[in-house]
Amino acid sequence: MKKDNLEQLFESLKNEFDVEIPNLGHQDRFLSKLNDNHSKVAHVSTKHLKLWKPLTAVAAMLLVCFSLFTVINAQPEIKDLASVSPELSKTQDFFTSTIESELNKLNQERSPETKALIDDAMKQMKILENDYEKLKKDLTESGDDKRVIYAMISNFQNRINVLQTVLEHIEDIKKLKQITL
Repeated sequence: MKKDNLEQLFESLKNEFDVEIPNLGHQDRFLSKLNDNHSKVAHVSTKHLKLWKPLTAVAAMLLVCFSLFTVINAQPEIKDLASVSPELSKTQDFFTSTIESELNKLNQERSPETKALIDDAMKQMKILENDYEKLKKDLTESGDDKRVIYAMISNFQNRINVLQTVLEHIEDIKKLKQITL
């Protein structure tokens, strides 16, 4: 059936086909025109490529720089006790307020006799604070490791102990001063 349709189509178009032989040199003229158009198109496209290559390189470089910037600056948020649980948040708040209170008491007791003692205590506090910062990084990396949490609580307790010990020594100094007067 399809074969019949094709035969009918060719039969109906039989007189409409161009069967004349082209003029002499037709193929040469056709090829020369084709070559002329091809060289123009190639010439235009190389101009566009010459313009786009530097722009593409700059865009790629900006993309690489932006990617590196985001990767380098995408550091994980450093955790502390408050980020682990609500109970530990309360614990951290308690220790922080107690340490602040003890520091205020210590600063009120500052005098020429206690200056060296207080300065030494502040150095010890700074060391303990630096240790706590390291523990916060360890907590972030370890994923809420109980040992790190315990070390952080111990750090708070050590800071309070240092401050209370210094305050006790200051009280002893005051008592000695009153006795000698």
